[in-house]
Amino acid sequence: MDSIFVSGYAKFPQNITGHELYKEVAIGLLIDKKTGKIIDVDCSLITRTAREFAAEILIGRNIRNLEPAVADFENHYFGHARGALIASLRSAQKQYLDKITDSTE
Repeated sequence: MDSIFVSGYAKFPQNITGHELYKEVAIGLLIDKKTGKIIDVDCSLITRTAREFAAEILIGRNIRNLEPAVADFENHYFGHARGALIASLRSAQKQYLDKITDSTE
């Protein structure tokens, strides 16, 4: 199998619906194991539009270098969950880097 799945989590802000329903934002990434390219994305944002917009920003990017994607979230995503979404993405990146490093040793 040439792909791997990683996930990341972060707390939603307390004043939004996502916090009432889930407490944490979860992001799941399907990644090409060899290249680090993000193939597919899903997350626990409440609206379909927000989930699709997050996927649009992330699909095709590389999990090893998230700064361009983070910049896009900061410049184009103005939902209240932006900080939690970025934190969950960084958590998923850490999971990926930890597992890839473990598997090459």
